[in-house]
Amino acid sequence: MATVDDDLNQLDKDIRALKIEYDQYFGGGRKRPPKDTQWRIDQAIKRYSERGAQMNFGQRFRFNNLTQTYAKYNEMWRKRLQEKEEGVVQRHYGAAARAIQAERAKEHKEELAAAAGPSGAEAARAARQPGYAAAFSDPERESEKVKELYQVLVEAKQKAGERTDALTLDNFQTFVRQKTQQLRDKGANQVEYAVTMEDGQVKLKARVKS
Repeated sequence: MATVDDDLNQLDKDIRALKIEYDQYFGGGRKRPPKDTQWRIDQAIKRYSERGAQMNFGQRFRFNNLTQTYAKYNEMWRKRLQEKEEGVVQRHYGAAARAIQAERAKEHKEELAAAAGPSGAEAARAARQPGYAAAFSDPERESEKVKELYQVLVEAKQKAGERTDALTLDNFQTFVRQKTQQLRDKGANQVEYAVTMEDGQVKLKARVKS
């Protein structure tokens, strides 16, 4: 029987596959939109939206990221379908998207450069950019660091336009405590948590430090 993690892995694969299928459709490689794959994803999201209590914090965090990614893709596909139906051809879409990403990256570097001076308010703002990391050996005794990590994650997700209503401090503290203990049981002296930006999505990654 498939586990929650198995289903989330499959949902991730289906969303990636659907994006490829839509790219093929808009590029002329498919005759019809991939409605079957989209229906399967919609059903999986609906099923787990109704079973949120069965997921732990890490699983809910990943599920929320997947649904937010899917919602953004859906909005993009809806607009392109409308343009296709109306006979509007959007040229150089990929180039435009890359230009937007390049501009955001430039703004991010400028913010970091502006905060490179003495410690204080500017340094604090730099710490809140995606790329912030904090290491823990005992989160129970490092509650302030956990709160800081939580605040960085929430602010990064809000800045990226992601929802954070399901991300509470209590659940986050529980997740960090359990995950750190799990990795320490496997021999890690410390566990580093990094807030990163990947494919336009804010991620929280745990890394073992010897």
